[in-house]
Formats: sequence, structure tokens, C-alpha cells
Amino acid sequence: MATRIQSRFVALSSSPQRTASYWTTMAERTSAGLLSMMLEPTPAVAMTLPAEVREKLAELELELSEGDITQKGYEKKRSKLLAPYIPQIQGVDPSLQIDNRIQASSQVVLPVSKHNKSRAGNARDERFRSDLHTEAVQAALAKYKERKMPMPSKRRSVLVQSSVEACTPPDTSSASEDEGSLRRQGRLATSTPYQGHSHPAVEHWFNRVIQGSSTSSSASSTSSHPGGRSVTNSAAHAALNANATATALADLMAHTQLDNHSAPPDVTGLSERSSIHLERPQVGSVRGVSRSYNHHASMMETADGCEWGGDGSLTLIDVQQPDPNQPRPEGQQMSPLEGEPLGVATNWPPSLPAALQRWATTHPKNPCLTALDNAGKPVYTLTYGKLWTRSQKLAYTLLNKLSSRNEPLLMPGDRVALVFPNNDPMMFMVAFYGCLLAELVPVPIEVPLTRKDAGSQQIGFLLGSCGVTLALTTDACQKGLPKAQTGEVVTFKGWPRLLWFVTDGKHVVKPPKDWHPSVREASNDIAYIEYKTSKEGSTMGITVSHSAMLAHCQALTQACGYTEGETITNVLDFKREAGLWHGVLTSVMNRMHVISIPYSLMKVNPLSWIQKVHMYKARVAVVKSRDMHWSLLAQRDQRDISLSSLRMLIVADGANPWSISSCDAFLNVFQARGLRPEVICPCACSSEAMTVAIRRPPEMGVPPPGKAVLSMSGLSHGVIRVDTEEKLSVLTVQDVGQVMPGAVVCVVRVEGTPFLCQTDEVGEICVSSGSSGLAYYGLPGMTKNIFETIPVKPSGVSVSDRPFIRTSLLGFVGPDNLVFVVGKIDGLMVVSGRRHNADDVVATALAVEPMKFVYRGRIAVFSVSVLHDERIVVVAEQRPDASEEDSFQWMSRVLQAIDSIHQVGVYCLALVPANTLPKAPLGGIHISETKQRFLEGALHPCNVLMCPHTCVTNLPKPRQKQPEVGPASMIVGNLVAGKRIAQACGRDLGQLEDNDQARKFLYIQDVLQWRAQATPDHPLFLVLNSKGTVASTASCLQLHKRAERVAAALMGRLNTGDHVALVYPPGIDLIATFYGCLYAGCVPVTVRPPHPQNLATTLPTVKMIVEVSKSVCILTTQAIMKLLKSKEATAAVDIKSWPTVMDTDDLPRKKCPQTYKPPTPEMLAYLDFSVSTTGILAGVKMSHSATSALCRSIKLQCELYPSRQIAICLDPYCGLGLALWCLCSVYSGHQSILVPPLELESNASLWLSAVSQYKVRVTFCSYSVMEMCTKGLGSQTEALRLRNVNLSCVRTCMVVAEERPRITLTQTFSKIFKDLGLSPRAVSTTFGCRVNIAICLQPNRLGKLAEQGTSGPDPTTVYVDMRALRHDRVRLVERGSPHSLPLMESGKILPGVKVVIANTETKGPLGDSHLGEIWVSSPHNATGYYTVYGEEALHADHFNTKLSFGDTQTIWARTGYLGFLRRTDLTDASGERHDALYVVGSLDETLELRGMRYHPIDIETSVIRSHKSIAECAVFTWTNLLVVVVELEGSEQEALDLVALVTNVVLEEHYLIVGVVVVVDPGVIPINSRGEKQRMHLRDGFLADQLDPIYVAYNM
Repeated sequence: MATRIQSRFVALSSSPQRTASYWTTMAERTSAGLLSMMLEPTPAVAMTLPAEVREKLAELELELSEGDITQKGYEKKRSKLLAPYIPQIQGVDPSLQIDNRIQASSQVVLPVSKHNKSRAGNARDERFRSDLHTEAVQAALAKYKERKMPMPSKRRSVLVQSSVEACTPPDTSSASEDEGSLRRQGRLATSTPYQGHSHPAVEHWFNRVIQGSSTSSSASSTSSHPGGRSVTNSAAHAALNANATATALADLMAHTQLDNHSAPPDVTGLSERSSIHLERPQVGSVRGVSRSYNHHASMMETADGCEWGGDGSLTLIDVQQPDPNQPRPEGQQMSPLEGEPLGVATNWPPSLPAALQRWATTHPKNPCLTALDNAGKPVYTLTYGKLWTRSQKLAYTLLNKLSSRNEPLLMPGDRVALVFPNNDPMMFMVAFYGCLLAELVPVPIEVPLTRKDAGSQQIGFLLGSCGVTLALTTDACQKGLPKAQTGEVVTFKGWPRLLWFVTDGKHVVKPPKDWHPSVREASNDIAYIEYKTSKEGSTMGITVSHSAMLAHCQALTQACGYTEGETITNVLDFKREAGLWHGVLTSVMNRMHVISIPYSLMKVNPLSWIQKVHMYKARVAVVKSRDMHWSLLAQRDQRDISLSSLRMLIVADGANPWSISSCDAFLNVFQARGLRPEVICPCACSSEAMTVAIRRPPEMGVPPPGKAVLSMSGLSHGVIRVDTEEKLSVLTVQDVGQVMPGAVVCVVRVEGTPFLCQTDEVGEICVSSGSSGLAYYGLPGMTKNIFETIPVKPSGVSVSDRPFIRTSLLGFVGPDNLVFVVGKIDGLMVVSGRRHNADDVVATALAVEPMKFVYRGRIAVFSVSVLHDERIVVVAEQRPDASEEDSFQWMSRVLQAIDSIHQVGVYCLALVPANTLPKAPLGGIHISETKQRFLEGALHPCNVLMCPHTCVTNLPKPRQKQPEVGPASMIVGNLVAGKRIAQACGRDLGQLEDNDQARKFLYIQDVLQWRAQATPDHPLFLVLNSKGTVASTASCLQLHKRAERVAAALMGRLNTGDHVALVYPPGIDLIATFYGCLYAGCVPVTVRPPHPQNLATTLPTVKMIVEVSKSVCILTTQAIMKLLKSKEATAAVDIKSWPTVMDTDDLPRKKCPQTYKPPTPEMLAYLDFSVSTTGILAGVKMSHSATSALCRSIKLQCELYPSRQIAICLDPYCGLGLALWCLCSVYSGHQSILVPPLELESNASLWLSAVSQYKVRVTFCSYSVMEMCTKGLGSQTEALRLRNVNLSCVRTCMVVAEERPRITLTQTFSKIFKDLGLSPRAVSTTFGCRVNIAICLQPNRLGKLAEQGTSGPDPTTVYVDMRALRHDRVRLVERGSPHSLPLMESGKILPGVKVVIANTETKGPLGDSHLGEIWVSSPHNATGYYTVYGEEALHADHFNTKLSFGDTQTIWARTGYLGFLRRTDLTDASGERHDALYVVGSLDETLELRGMRYHPIDIETSVIRSHKSIAECAVFTWTNLLVVVVELEGSEQEALDLVALVTNVVLEEHYLIVGVVVVVDPGVIPINSRGEKQRMHLRDGFLADQLDPIYVAYNM
């Protein structure tokens, strides 16, 4: 195998003849004829187009690619050039052009034209991007011509220019699919967005079934030909020739042809199945449709993350097992590769300072460095003599003239920061050598420009850990640094305090004649520290010793053949890596003259370095491939430059696989200007190991350079395959030369033990030599991992005693012992076990006609870890003139190209505005900072495309419903498992002896009459206004009298049993009219009055309740009566259809003849109407007996008696609020202090002040009141204390709710008001619902029990496994364990109430480790729903249902809430163990997704935590997609940041893929009076497009 690979590698010599024959034989040898495509542009073009036309075409291409010419201008000029040749290719079907081109090129190789021979043998590409790669991208995209996908919609204010109207898709549901076809995910797609004209009939949004992960699609182009042998039949040959000629221009047309598709392609499904249209069902039938997923068959399951299975066992997150068919290394074991011995020249200096001293003495006038200004003019030439004297001066000054407290500031060995701008190499060089002479350790860093520079904080940490106290800089630089008010340089974030010293002439002192710096032989002491930023963004300092620095200079001198007095042009950063090694250190050792080209000059004149090579006849140039590429742009204006003097063009980033295309393109253009092909010398560097390998200059008699065309699929599995079947997915790499002199290189496995690789395996290159870094300063652990690696053979024997350094370069050793690099560890992304290189992905993205939409070079690719795997993120800067649609189309094509060529899905593609990505010091993008911003939600993109559906292939399998077990086995199973049936009850009413006088009355109105006689002046009610003063009061007699007046007014007009709507603001009037109705034999219906400022939305609800309750009369105040009949009301409702409206403000003082006595307590007492969270209006019937039983139960639970005072801050219109306002005080005789919640809007402290003022021990409130207090008073506790607000009197504060207790809110409330004396045990929760408004109340130490020191137990909190809960299992876990969810008990079950947990489907009782529906049986259950639609039959089982087995006699009411019971270790007052009821959520609200049950609140909690600007969140399902609506509290530019964060957190914590993310303004999510979210209203608003969203993102 090894030899087969060796033979596939090709060594290219510079001889054109050999090259031509090589191309022919290679094309015959490779079955795909791949390399024949690398000819320029195709062989057929050579026949048809003259050389000058081809050259002009290439120039045009370049202009277009760089944005120097518009697309229109490009097409015009191109068609003009091609006009004479067009007739030859007419009649070719354009759709076949790409196919034919590839077939032709794979089957025939034509003779190479003369023009081609005169070019370089390795010429392949006339543009920056590799032709082959661009071609691959175009062919890949050709497959996706007409795919569509929904564009995200933005609000106008977010768009600078927009061309799309936001349209919300219709409501659809998944259709049935073909028999036998795999069940796949449903995927989004949309019609082309409309502009201006009316939207046509809504197209099917889901016009494709989502295919499984796109990564499973084959990436080979449909057009690739499997054969490819040369054709002998002459007729066939001729036909092919004609075909090749005809399709040659199609190659050039390919760009435009692909540009013109009007619709953005669909990136959603990549396999070629026919679309399946989904029928649109009736709206309303789509709630909670279960979603099913299927991922490719190649996925296997192993344990990494785990889920609960349907049978209670664990199901696992899919972790991909290696594909059994994936390529594996087959070569022999590699052996370490040794470089040639480091020859010792007799005249080599003993150290670098010694070299400088020698040249300063022998050749003081020789130039050492020439610095240029931004116009390219030489500013100054530093001679060796000057460098020596200036360095000496600086060394003397640093050691002798800087002191603090009479102690010298610096001692030999101290570290000193060098802060010099990139355009001042001279001052840097003086400072560097000055430090070496003073035996100080220079730490060169970048100039910090602002306090928030990318990575600046990390540099600060490095300086701090190195103990740096002094920074050297230039005068100009020091003036430019940001200053504090004192005039000193500010301390940058994370930096130590530094003393800044300016090294310019006037600040340094000439040393006395007798002072000489000590110039010693090179030792192992630290010479300098070079900084390096890791993939994660942390900065390390690499220490380099004097001896290693010298050895590296010697090795470079030998490898590059440097001679004394040579001229070298350096374009690189002189502070680190190759720029420092060649341009500051090795140059001095060899007395060379360096021409330093600053980055700022390159930006203005990219050709400057070439002009300087020409001008100074430079022998060597050190550049990056970027500099070569830039110079191609400007070369047209320069005809008179020659590069013939160059003997070596060192490409410092030759290790980047994509540098080859720059080298080739550069050679193509500049060979005519004297550049010899063999002088291009790529090298591989690493900060730790310094130079790893470099291609030697031609005079050294080395083997010719090599190229390898590698299969990307093979590389992703870490193996080298040349004969790839994926014709398009290839990577062409060039060698980076031979190992450095005196070094040993080996390649080891990247993960785990450093085993030596096989010869055809890609691994990390490791180096052992005397010329590399020593350690990471101050990081012994990391140093051991990187600098002290001992490679081992498979037998476990170590390769050598010498430690090796990991270079973080990924590569292999090819034929002729040439080193090849295919990527870097920093850019390595391991997705589903396959390796991908960030640079490769960048290249693919840039090959998708990028120039119109994004800036080249301003693109970042990195991976983020989501749900146990890496996910690829691509971020690019968008050009300001790119339209929304164009960018979106480009993005979708990039996704397709990457999927096709790399067989990997992109998780997120984001475009940000121009110049907003964090920059690295010398251009380029700061990747780790970009990643950090992405994860923090601080990138502020202007376009985002998330594709979790295609990428995330390791979700747990959807849960399969298990066949239900029968009742008998259920009971036996529970007995065997030792689980009890989940059943509990409150205290038995029959056994409770109490002196309850009210018990002898059957009707609540009789209790009021009795109290009016027995204790006429006993105060019952006291209502407060917003100022905290008493607005009204009522004693027993006063209330009775007012009720009588109302009854007298009603008796003549209404019949017994008529329903009367009471539309009052909270107050005594409401309570008096309630009893007035009962006195008159009417049925009261309490209704919240309409809001005067918001009639349009509140009045229709009033109207609806009045109509549904069949009220024949409305009682209200004069003010509200006017409102109901006002002009404004006509806009909202039909005011003529109101029933009789009476105002009760001035009723005559009449006594009713006699009060009505109902014939039986089972008669209807009142109706209780409420809107549920699902948006359903439900009225329940409360009988007289249920009303009395309710009051008795609450009295016993809360120990209420006449001497008590309680404060109520609740709305009095429904549920427990209505009972506490209108019923309980009258029954128990206690005084109620009533605080209307509406008054808190103008005075947030009203309720707490009242509690303190009246020293109330028991108080009731709602979650919305609690939230108003925490938000409104959180920062004002000190002011409240000064106003003597003291809450130590409160024994229990009960939150009334019909939902899961909001544990975070209650804890926050307790914490904030602890300072005002509130006991941490005081806050507790209650639970009631429509069928029974008071199931649990949690009283704390009250009355007699408190005096005895006993009490009801504190509310307990348990932590349950959220994953188990999705499977209706209850599994208790420790606090803080992963996936734990805290649940607080909902209160103590009331006396007389029995609760059981039942299975929602089988209606059988469940064990206490199961989540089920809470069923309740009690004398105060409501008797049924009251609706006008006659749907009682539908809901009959809500009020009287029986268990299917077990206790089948008791009649239960179904609450519609899921929960569980737990027997706690606590005992209550009677010594019984306490059963705690935990409410988890409403059954109607749960989301059935992937066979599991999710509670919206859990997803919402995760989402709110994900970003500081998310104020509120609500989720619902829409056509089995999860829709997340978030309220953005912040600037609109943050809207798109939220999309990725929301998607990440829901995937990570809930294993769900978010389908749509909707970002809206604060306050859009509707909330009812109890503070509960109205998710169904929100869903309806979303579907009706009424939310006015800031941004809607459809995740693919």
C-alpha cells in the first residue's frame, strides 16, 4: 500500500518538457483524469482561444473576483472578447455544459499548446482560488439549481435595504407519506418572496419532506465519469474533441449560468427524492402534533448523553460509531525522519550579540535595516555600527538609570514588554538587541489601540504571569496610546500596572567609556519570549533560550544558503515567527541588509515589496501567500519590474493548504518578469518548534518540489488517498520542503497516546531539535504535553530518548522525504468523528462567487460544541451594497457547496456588517474572539442561517409508545417494586371538632344575616386605595344593609334563578351586590370591568362572558355604565345587544320583604368564569353546598376566626381570589384588608406597606403582584425600611395560582425582602383549577398550633430529572446534577380533599414514581362547566369520572394538570407523615414532540437564561415545528444574535431542534391577570402575522 501511495505522489521538476509528459501520463494513470482538469483553463480552450484572449479573460476574472469591475461590466467585456468564437459552441444545451466539460476532460488529453509550455510546469491557476476547487464548487451547486428555502423576515428598521416582505406561513400539518418510505423530518421551504404585488394564493410552505441529514448525500457530482481511459476509436475521439471544444467556453460561462437562478436554492434536503406536497388541514387540528425524526442509517448508538426510554430504561444520544467501510491507514509504520547534520562553519559567532559586535567593529557602515514610510520611500537606514551603539546606550540606561526607591528597577533576567508599531522596525530592533545586551528578556507584543482590543486582555494575563513591570515603546506610539485623566497611559483591561519607557534618543544615556555590555557565549538562559494565541483565545508565552535562538539562525542559514551581505525583503511582522527569525535574528548573524515593508504600506500599495526586490536587487523575499495574491491585483500597471535577482521567495504560510493556488497564480503572472519557478520556497512554521521544514533553494541540489492531489473524504478520516472516487472533493497540496538541519521529525496520532503514524496516515508533526522553544512560561502542565512528547511505536517502545515538540501542524511525510502539511490543530474541527480543516471550508465558501456579497479574507470558520459534538459556524463580513435576497442566496449556496465537497453540514452561517469582526493585529480575523462573541451573543449579525436539522444527527431516538400494561399487572408491579399508589388526602372533616357556628347554616347568605344580628359592628372589610389610605369599609351590618338594597332593586324586575353580571372595580360594591343577588335568588357572575384605555381588547371579553353566562341583567357603577354605552365601545362591540344595565350607586334605602331561601343546597349559588392559559373561556357552576364546604375547608386550613386579620392582594373575579374576597370573611368572620392589584401599578409598595401597617400574619397575592414587587421595589428596600416597613409579622404569604410554583420568583422575593424582616419560610404556594378552586393551601405556623410550637411542615423542594419527566417518570436527583429541575410543593392538601394521580389515557391509578393527571374528590368541587354551546357532554368526565381499576367507586374531577405525589419525611401536627403534591404543568399546554412530553415553561426558562437581553419567552408548536418567541430588551441589532443562542440552548438542554425563532418587542407575549402566559393567543397572533416581529428566522 505504501508503495502505491508513493507512486501516486508526483515530483514536478522545473523542466517544461518533463511536465508536459507528466501531465499526459498522469491523466492516463488516474482513472478520473482529475489532473487533466488542472490544465489551464481546459485542454480544449488551448485549441480554440488564442493566448492573448486567454490572458485577457484571466485578467477579467481577477478583476471581477476582487470587485474591481461590476458583474455587468465583466459580462460585457467578456462577451466582446468571446464574440468571434461563440458560433463554435452554439447548439449545446446549457444544462449539459458542465457535465460535458467534465466528461470530456476526464476522457481525453490533448497536446499542450506552445503557450502552455512557455509557462511554468506547475502553473495551474490564473486566479487566487484553485480552478479545480471552483470547478468542484460549481459542479456541486449545479445539482441544486431550483431548491427553495424560506427567507428570514426582518422588520424595516433592522434592514438598511430590504427586498422582501415578511410573510408568515399558513398553518399546515404533516401529511401521510408513501408506504415503505422512511419517515423523515418535515422541512421548511417557501415561495419566492413577493415584492410590491399582492401575494398569490399561498403556496405549500412545506413543499418538501425534510430529508435526513444532508451529510449522507453523495458528494460526487452527478456528472463525474467513472471510466476515463484514453479513447482509441478515432470517430469517438473526433466527437469528443468537438464536444470538448464546444464545452470549453461553457467553463467560462459557468459563473453566469449559475448566477441567474431567480429563486434561492433549497439547502434543506440534499437527496434527490421527488417533492411531497403536504395538504393543509383545517386550522386548529395541529396542536402538539408529534414530530418524528430519522437520521442516516449509518448512525449507531452508544452511551454519551442519555434519555429516558419508553419503558423507563435509558435511551441514548446517538454517538456515531466509525463507519465500517471508512478508509483506514494501510501503510507501513513510519520511522523518524532526520534532517541533514547542522554543519558548523568556523566563522559562526558564539552568540547573536557577539555577531552584532563583530559586524559593528568590522563593517560599521554596512546597512542592517531600511525602514519605509507609507509612501514606500526609505525613511532611514540603520547600519550595524548604529545598531550596536544605540543598543548599548539602551542597555546601559535600562540597567543603570531606572530605579524605584533607590533600587534598580530591572535586574538581569527580568522580562520587559516591547510595544512597537509595525511600521517602526528600526526602534524595535534597537530595543530587542538592547535587552539582549542588558541580559533582560524582551516580550514583544502588539500595540494596544483601545481598551477593548481583541485578545488584549489575554496579552495582559501573559504580561502579568511573566512579571513584566516595564514596557518599552517609541515616542510616537506612546503619544497615540489611550490616556487616563492624569495624562498617564491607561491600564488596559486585565493588564498589570506598567511603567512606559520611551526608547527614542533623548531618553537614553551614553554609557561611560569603561562600561561594556557582557557579550557571552549562547547559554540556555531565556533570550526572549514570543507570544502565541491558542484556538480558545488564551495567550501563552513561548520561551526561547540563547542557544536555541543561535542554533535556529544557524539552521536557517544552512537551509536557505544565506551568505554575508545579502539583501532580504521582509513583508512579515518582525515581532514574531518567521518575520523575527529571518528579518531580525538570522539577518544580523549573516550581516544581511533587510528591507522591511510595513503592513500599512502593503494596504496602500500591494506591489511595494516587488518594487523593492527590483530596486534593491534583493536575493531573498519573505512573504505570506496573501502578499502574493495582493500583488496580482496591482501588477497590470507595472511593466518594468524584474524578479530575476530572487534566488529564494520564502512563503511563510506555505503550510496552509490553500497557499498553493497563490504560488501558482503568482508564478503564472511573474514568470514573464524573471521569476524562476524553482525559487518559490514554501515553509512550515510553528511558534513552539520554530521553523519545521523549508523547501531548499534550487542550487542545493534537492529533489524537485512535489504536489499531491488528495481525497478530502480520506483526509477527513485521517488517511491519505490519492485515487479518490469523489472526483470533486479533492485537496491539492504542495510540499513544504525538507526537515531542518539537525532536526528529527515524526508524525504521531493527534488524540491519545502519541503513537507513530503509518506512512499513509495524517497526524501531528513533531520535531526534536536544539533550535526550538523551551516551554510555555509559567505553565508546566501544558509544557509537558506539548514540549515533552515522547512518540511511541505500536509495541509501546519509545522512538527516542529525546523529547519531541508538538508543532500543531497536521501532515505526513511524502516521497523524497518531503514534508506535506494539510492543516493545523487550531483549524481542526472534528464533526461526528471526521476531521475538517477550517481553511478548507473557507476556500470552499470563497469559491461560491463571493465577490459580490462578502469580503475575501474577512471570513471566519470555527466549531462550537453543541449536544456532544462539534458544529461548524461560518461568519463573513457582508458588503454594504449586497441586497438581503442576494446575500441569502449566497448563504444557501455556500451551505450546499460545503455539504457537497466536505460532506459536512454547516450549523450556522452568519453575515455581519462590514468592518465589524474583531481583527488580528496585522489584518485577518481574530478567530477566537469572533467565536467568543458568537457564543456570548455579541456578534450582531445582519443575516443568519441556522441549519440544525441537517447537522444535528445525534439526537436521541424518538420515544416509541409502549403497549399499555393491564390494571392487575400494574397493581402487582407496584406492590413488587414497593411503590405505593399515588393517593393522598387532607384531614378528615368529620373528625375535626371545632366551635364553628357557621356550620349550622346551609347557605352563605344566611351566615351574613346571622353575623349582622350577632356582631353587627364587627368590621369585615377594609379597602385601600393607591395612596394607602382607607377607601371604604364594611361591618357585618353595613354589608347586610347594602345587600338588602340591591336585592330589593332586583326582586321586582328579575325572576328567581336569573343570572346577573356584576361589572365592578374591586371594592365593597362588588361584595354587596354579590350578596344582594343571593338574597334575591339570582345567580351572580363576577366580571372584570373593561379597561378605559384599552376598550378594543377588554370589552369583547366582558361581552362574551355576559353572553355565555346568559346574564339577563348587568349591575355596575354609573361610570362603567357610561363606558359600556360610549361611542368608543361601539367600535369594539354591538352596544345595542347589552341586556338591561342597572347602576347601583344611588339605590333607595329599601328593605327587601324577605330573602330567598333555596329549596336545596345543591342549587346553583354563583358562576365563576375565567380564561385559561390556552385561551379558552370556561365558566364553572358552584352550588351552595360546595360554597359552604369551600369556606369551611379554607377556615380550618388557615385557622381563620373573627379576631384575625388577613391581607388580600388578588383580583376578585374568579377562582380563589373571588372566594377570599366575597365568601371567606363572611363565613369565618375575620377582617379582610383588600388591596386591589391594579393600584400597585401606581404604588408598588402599597401591599407590603399595608401588611406592615396592620401587622398582618396571613396574606395572599398572585405571581404578577410578586413580580411587580421584585421588579419595582428590588432596589428600594432601604427606603422602605426608613418608612418603617417591617414584614417580620408575616407568618405565611400564599401565592394563589393555577400553575407550577415559580420557584425562582418566590426565592427572589424572599431574598429581596429578607432585609425587611420577611422570614425565608413565609412564602408558600397554593393550587386550584377550574374543577376545584382550592386543592392545596400551605399555611405556616398559625394560631394555636404556632403557640404549641407545632405546625404544618415547610413547603418542600425536590429536584427531578427533566429527561425522565419527558417520559412521565419521576426520578429524584441531587441538587445541581445535570438536567435537574427544582419543583416546589404546591401546598398542603385542604381538609376533606382527596387527590389521586391517574394515567391520562387508561384512567388507572399510578405509582408515586409516575407523572400523571391530578384527580380530585372533595365536597367543594364545582358541579360542572357552564357553557352556552351545550358541550357539557364533552366535558362530563372532567367533573365525574371514575378510576378504571383500584378504587372504582369514588367520583373524581379531572384537573387537567400533570403532577405527582411524594410522601415526605416530615410529619404534620397530627403526627401523620406529610404527602406533598407537586404540580408540573397544564396538560393542555404540554408539547408532544418526538414522542415525549415537554412543558413549555422548562424550554422557556432555558431560553431566558441564554442571553441577558431576553426579557420574556414563550414557546408553542406549529405544524410539528417548535416555535420560540423571545422578547428583546435591548437594541434591535442584538436580535439576530439570539437566533443561534436560542437554538443552542434548546438543543443542549432539551434535545429539540427549534424550527422558528421569532424576536419581538417587550410586552408582545400576552399575559393574563394572574400573570400566566397566553401561549395560544400568541400562536394565533403569529399565524395571523400580527406580532410585528423584529426578526423571524426559519431554522433549516
